[in-house]
Amino acid sequence: MQYTAVPAAPPITWMDVGGLVLGCTEFLSIPMWGWWILPDDLSFLFQVLGNARLFLENIIKYGILVDPIQVVSLFVKDPYSWPALCLVLASNVFILGSLHLERRLASGRLSEGLGLLLYTIILTSILCVPVLVVFTVPSITPVGSILALSIYTILLLKIYSYRDVNLWCRERRLAQTRALGRSQSAPLMKKGSGDAGQKEVSYPGNLTHRDIYYFILAPTLCYELNFPRSPRIRKRFLLRRLMEMLFFMQLLVGLIQQWMVPTIQNSMKPFRDMDYSRMVERLLKLAVPNHLIWLIFFYWFFHSSMNFVAELMRFGDREFYRDWWNSETVTYFWQNWNIPVHKWCIRHFYKPMMRRGISKWVAQTAVFFGSAFFHEYLVSIPLKMFRLWAFMGMMSQIPLAWFVGRFLRGNYGNAAVWISLIIGQPIAILMYVHDYYVLNHEKGL
Repeated sequence: MQYTAVPAAPPITWMDVGGLVLGCTEFLSIPMWGWWILPDDLSFLFQVLGNARLFLENIIKYGILVDPIQVVSLFVKDPYSWPALCLVLASNVFILGSLHLERRLASGRLSEGLGLLLYTIILTSILCVPVLVVFTVPSITPVGSILALSIYTILLLKIYSYRDVNLWCRERRLAQTRALGRSQSAPLMKKGSGDAGQKEVSYPGNLTHRDIYYFILAPTLCYELNFPRSPRIRKRFLLRRLMEMLFFMQLLVGLIQQWMVPTIQNSMKPFRDMDYSRMVERLLKLAVPNHLIWLIFFYWFFHSSMNFVAELMRFGDREFYRDWWNSETVTYFWQNWNIPVHKWCIRHFYKPMMRRGISKWVAQTAVFFGSAFFHEYLVSIPLKMFRLWAFMGMMSQIPLAWFVGRFLRGNYGNAAVWISLIIGQPIAILMYVHDYYVLNHEKGL
């Protein structure tokens, strides 16, 4: 299967970011019809004034709470113990183990059955080892756990793809051998992109340390023997992305400290007292900053960070997202907001199930189920508590997708998607944060 260069998605401009942020933060305070009949300038003015009021109200009520030094404590309790970093470094064992396993499979020293068993052990270990560390090492923090588990989840998907593609290469080589009676090996060729410095690699010439580590660090989850490469590193582009990464990271930290933390602390009493009207009011108030932070994180990760890594590695495929903000159906949103994960699901999960005769609906449900599992895995394990909010939030997308696709069209469908983003799954994440504070810090409140 050839990996062709794909042009980057239309880049999000600063005006797009401002429109997304301002639009979602005032979503709960401007009537729905205001989005479609108010003049653009007037609507933008209302949004700016509304956000200015929220900002001023927060400063008057809480003062300045931003303290970058406190962020260090989120990653490490003991300054001489860095369990999350050690866990990330230990992932090299699984990377090197996969490479040497593939080399033995390619040379015929291991059977496919034994190789499958060993890969099952590797993938299961990638999934379970960080869980054991989180529950047995007391010095690891929730934030450090989330980062480590996120890296291991990405590694799991990459190693799975690495195994699949090399298996396809062996099957193709075997089919050629049977058809022609001798081994066929493609010669080294220049890349079709015109990059004379790069050579096409054929199996098993791809089984090198350089190749597997390039794939592990590349901003993609789908392995290929020959990735599309850009001709050079654009230093100005790289510097812009780096400046964006630093700026938005500081902005995220400031918004969490200044807006999220005091709002979460003030929401605990209504939850303990089971005051339902106050609970709804608190959840709606939490949904706005949570979604604002989610939008900024999306831009920081999918546009700034991934483009930075891609440019540094001269990785040619820059399609990390599409225009999910224009989604008129829930299905369109999930197909376009995270392209690397979507491509992996289609290539290694959805299409293999379809080829085995499984119905389209069952295959789609299985994809959502797998996504729900990993959402729960990345939240419950670091917090050391199981509430299934993230799992249920993902699985609820199935009936929601059916309802929106069946009964809503155009702007109404787009509004339904935005509502589900603002007061749906983000609130489930906030429920975990609230429960964590109640379980671990209630005595100090």
